[in-house]
Amino acid sequence: MQIKDFLGTIVLDKNAYDVGKVSNVEFDPATGKMDEITLTLQKNLFSKDELVISFDDIATIGAYVILNKEIPKEEVEEVDAETVEVEIDDE
Repeated sequence: MQIKDFLGTIVLDKNAYDVGKVSNVEFDPATGKMDEITLTLQKNLFSKDELVISFDDIATIGAYVILNKEIPKEEVEEVDAETVEVEIDDE
């Protein structure tokens, strides 16, 4: 996996709760290994906060990044999509 493919990956906590997307990766300059990732948390439509996660808190990396810890819902507020019903007249 290339780093450009990793950026934007959805991050789930250990309970499979969507906590955000990978927005940055920090590497240890001495070893070249991934040190931490930064997540962009979408709090609401116009506000985005960030959360830094240590590499030790990552369980797996694949189609999703899955953490081995729970992120409290107070830190991450998922934006709920509204369902809009539309009636169409056939006249």
